[in-house]
Amino acid sequence: MNQKKNITRTAIVALVIAVAGAGGYWAGARQETHGASQPATGGPGGQIDPATGKKVLYWHDPMVPGPKFDKPGKSPFMDMQLVPMFADESGDNGKVLISPRVQQNLGIRTADVVEGTLSSTVEVVGSVAYNERDVALVQARASGYVERLYVRAPLDRVRKGQPLAELYVPDWVAVQEEYFAARRMQGGQDLADAALQRMRLAGMNEEQIRLVTSTGKVHPRITINAPVSGVVDELAAREGLTVAAGAPLYRINGLSTVWIIAEIPEAATGQVRPGAAVTARTPAWPGQTFQGKVESLLPEINAATRTLKARIELANPRERLAPGMFANISLTPATGQRSLLVPSEAVIQTGTRNVVFVAAGDGKFTPVNVEIGAQAGNQIEIRQGLQAGQKVVVSGQFLVDSEASLKGTIARMVDASASAPQTDRPPAETSHSGTGRVEKIGPEGVTLSHGPIPSLHWGPMTMAFKPPPDGLPRNVAVGDTVAFEMRKVQDGYQLTAVTPVTDSAPAAMKPGAMPPAMDKASMGGKR
Repeated sequence: MNQKKNITRTAIVALVIAVAGAGGYWAGARQETHGASQPATGGPGGQIDPATGKKVLYWHDPMVPGPKFDKPGKSPFMDMQLVPMFADESGDNGKVLISPRVQQNLGIRTADVVEGTLSSTVEVVGSVAYNERDVALVQARASGYVERLYVRAPLDRVRKGQPLAELYVPDWVAVQEEYFAARRMQGGQDLADAALQRMRLAGMNEEQIRLVTSTGKVHPRITINAPVSGVVDELAAREGLTVAAGAPLYRINGLSTVWIIAEIPEAATGQVRPGAAVTARTPAWPGQTFQGKVESLLPEINAATRTLKARIELANPRERLAPGMFANISLTPATGQRSLLVPSEAVIQTGTRNVVFVAAGDGKFTPVNVEIGAQAGNQIEIRQGLQAGQKVVVSGQFLVDSEASLKGTIARMVDASASAPQTDRPPAETSHSGTGRVEKIGPEGVTLSHGPIPSLHWGPMTMAFKPPPDGLPRNVAVGDTVAFEMRKVQDGYQLTAVTPVTDSAPAAMKPGAMPPAMDKASMGGKR
């Protein structure tokens, strides 16, 4: 009996110990979880990071740099862990100090500033056309009748010297008979010379006059020959037709060279110059290329397509290119001057300034205002602000920008730029707008699940904003869809205007509207 009592007492003690341990574990976990989600209200944390041995001032979310937390944990704004701010990471001389572990978490990569020539091939399309400078017009030299046509249809190919038509000219009979009469007269050489001059005035050429004088017969007919080789573009003659002196009979286009009328995008016109080398390809002759050069740029922009026409002259061996053919054109711009080049993704373009982050070593990064130039492919020209051999951040620079804003580095840089004398000072503030759903309203800020914000290159996300200076409108509540405007401040982003969006407006018409199923879990807090 005593043995059973001892067993029962032992089981009760073990159960009490287990319950107490579970309660302590639950309380500790709950305290740790809530500690990470509550902003710090006291002084510096004073804790030591076991991984680095450095003193931790506080924890923060790099994507929402305003709130500070006194314990590590998961960010209440984004789906990411809070990042510690160490006591020695206050930066120096405008630099941003980021630990190697944080750099690895942010995926920061750098690239060298190199010196080179920014040139790339411009790919455009165009169509083949006749070379209008290689055109011959065939006209009737005298009034007469078309007795015979040797070339009877447009687009027939002709060779130089080939007979085209035969004309009967009645006026030539009289002047030729007058010549023969003067030659038979005694001492009529002067009259014969005058008759020869009248034959020239009637439209006879020297070859026809020699034929008349050598044969002693009247030749009232003339055979018209092709002056060049090519294609009959226009045919205005028919057998039996009466024609006047100077009437057009044929229009012949040469095919030894052709034009390609190419459509150059307006943004690429600065890279194309007359004389630039051109390589053309056409689906009609796969695998074969045609070489040429840009002859001229026509001074007119198509208002509908925003393109400029370029006239390209190509050699046409074996006359394979025909007018109307489609062609793909590769333009090689002339080699420009050497300049500093960086990957285009290294430049943060805010609309009022262009910033790159230069790696200064030892985990330090310096924001630098730069003046950019032309861009081709994945490179952009830097005209001022950098030197060859420096390393710039090409991946994760937006998170470095948030880190810099947290420390006030960007604000100091902007203030320094504003204090310098400028002739054309950009606006001090840039407003951005979007649409989102109100998730939380508190004294410290407003949490919104918003759609894309193109002016900041942001995707959909959930984040906290500082409330408007005058407070939120009274008709805004949690769960409402609102259109908002906000601006960048030193420690985050502040709402400047909030307007409810009525439910009667179609979702497709609401700017930046998000799918109904979008929430924190689906968006992941990433951009």
